[in-house]
Formats: sequence, structure tokens, C-alpha cells
Amino acid sequence: MCGENRELAEISGYWAFLMSINWRDPWLVGLMAAHILTTTTISVLSRNNVNIQFFLFLFLVLTVYFTKSINEYASSKWSTFSGQPSIENNGLFISTVFSIPILLNCMLLISTWFYNSTQAMATLQAAQIRERLHQQR
Repeated sequence: MCGENRELAEISGYWAFLMSINWRDPWLVGLMAAHILTTTTISVLSRNNVNIQFFLFLFLVLTVYFTKSINEYASSKWSTFSGQPSIENNGLFISTVFSIPILLNCMLLISTWFYNSTQAMATLQAAQIRERLHQQR
């Protein structure tokens, strides 16, 4: 956390919690870069490859599933990768900087799948209509 070491009970709201995080900590910058890279991979590189999207989705969901274990490990080893103890035991910090962006990426993947499905259904419906018109002639 930025400035002095604060207990979570001292923070009055979520916005104050966000403002208390030192966003320039190198590992946080790296984590945000990884989230941006994941979003770019989803939206650009794997746009037309459902298999890559599926395995990426599975990996992302599994990382969210293991967030509690990751948080426990990171809270005991914070001094090896961070300059200040920003990881607490209740999970608010890791949920904010780790799980929420991952879940947003999962929502992006699901939205992409819904969009592709509706496009495929529209193409199929148009082909069926053309076939019926062709048979009627």
C-alpha cells in the first residue's frame, strides 16, 4: 500500500483502497502488462481460433480458481517481489489486481463466442432461405 502500512479496516471505501495501492511497483506493472497482453491475445491473435480461445479460457478460469492459494503464498512471500506489504490475507487486493481483470477477459471470450455463434446462425439461416427459394423455382 502506498505510504504507511495500513490495515484494511482503516480504509473507508473501495476507492480509497484503490488510491492506497502503489501502482508503480514493478511487479504490479508487470501484472498489468500481462493482463493487457492476455486481452490483446484474446481480441486479436485468437479471434478466429476457437481451440486457442478454449484453452486460454480454461487456463484463466483455473487461475481464478486457485487465487486463494496464490494469495496465501504471495502474502507469505511478499518481501521477495514487492517493496511494501500490499497483499493481505482477506483477498481484496488480489481480487482487485488479479481476479477481476482475468474475469473480464473471460467475459470477453464468452462475448466473442456468442457473437461468433450468432453470426454462424445468421449465415446458416440465410443459406437455408436461399436453398428453399432455389427449390421453389
